[in-house]
Amino acid sequence: MIVYTKKNLIMFNGIVFNTGKIKLIKKEKNSTYIAVKTNLKFSSKDLGSSVSCNGACLTLTKIKDSLIIFYISKETLIRTNFNTIKFDQLLNLEKSLSYGQKISGHFTQGHVDTVAVVKKIKLLDKAWLVMFKIRDKKYNKFIVEKASISINGVSLTISKVSKSFFEVNIIPHTLKLTNIKDLKINDTVNVELDIFSKYIYKYS
Repeated sequence: MIVYTKKNLIMFNGIVFNTGKIKLIKKEKNSTYIAVKTNLKFSSKDLGSSVSCNGACLTLTKIKDSLIIFYISKETLIRTNFNTIKFDQLLNLEKSLSYGQKISGHFTQGHVDTVAVVKKIKLLDKAWLVMFKIRDKKYNKFIVEKASISINGVSLTISKVSKSFFEVNIIPHTLKLTNIKDLKINDTVNVELDIFSKYIYKYS
């Protein structure tokens, strides 16, 4: 018998409509608290719920005026780009999916696997072609052409794969709604690989 808990049912789909700016960073020895200002609406009923922040599943711990406050654990700091966050940095935000909600991107868990570095940005009319290099080479085996990938919480499709790099095409609509438009060469992004590719690889 499989027992489902609230935790392992939390999913996102990588379709980002909202962003928020970091207005407070409080660093502890093994963790960090951040306060984010956003137009995305939250109420007291949302306390304790999970929110995808730049692709990382974080728990909403407090709401104060127009700020929402999240706790970032040591494990999350190690695996993500949150160890280099800055004041006023823009974050992609997505609430977790509700039962029966339409899935427009692909299933993500907010469990960031690693980070990737922006190596090249090429303009294609109003779209972007972005080349990334995964920081930890052990994850390269999960990078498959035409597969889905989450970059800073945004569901994208891998358009090309080489030995050390992969590319994605980003349409103007996605650029407008997310922080992808702020990326520069050598910036790091949070990467969550396709959950199905990881499981298929493990059991094949």
